[in-house]
Amino acid sequence: MVELPERGFVKICGVTNVDDARAVLSSGASALGLIFAASPRQVTREQARGVVEATNGDLLRSAVFRDDESEFILDTVRDLNVEMVQIHGNLNKELLAALRASGLLIVKALDIEGDEFSTFDETLVDAVLVDGPRPGSGTAHSWERLVERHFRVPLIAAGGLSPFNVADTILVTNSWGVDCSSGVEVSPRQKDHGLVNDFVANARQAFASMEGSRAN
Repeated sequence: MVELPERGFVKICGVTNVDDARAVLSSGASALGLIFAASPRQVTREQARGVVEATNGDLLRSAVFRDDESEFILDTVRDLNVEMVQIHGNLNKELLAALRASGLLIVKALDIEGDEFSTFDETLVDAVLVDGPRPGSGTAHSWERLVERHFRVPLIAAGGLSPFNVADTILVTNSWGVDCSSGVEVSPRQKDHGLVNDFVANARQAFASMEGSRAN
């Protein structure tokens, strides 16, 4: 069974090729995301396999799905050597049980403006990712609804993040981790390696600063 890392989780999502995967790895990120849902960053299984093979054992690899059939999700994660799955949309009991049996870390994505934000039982999963209503759009959103509830599992902040606002977002949300895709891109299928490095470094610095404040 894969275990979650310590607080300070940094994920670069929407990776589509080996060159970008290696850049994410060298940046010191905790994880990368492979999107199988309909998206400008959607990958085929063959493309994903190349990324997975190039990063095996070096960081967490997350398969990202949105409103996909359970059979497709399970078939994909069984075929690829990933450690984490991120589910946007329906996560029924049967799918949850099958993912648990596969030993995967399970992250449930929640729309901060949606009803599920308040009703989903987060104790069923390993972490929750709080995003805006349009995942992958690069559009920032308000974090005001976070005052409505306290999540009992790690919180990953996402939506409109970039190297320039990630530190403030960590401070505002007190999140366990952060997730970025469009904020570190040249185009939807090509990462800007300099921005990837800056995002990870700025996030790491913010997490370290918060830990230092707690120690004092």
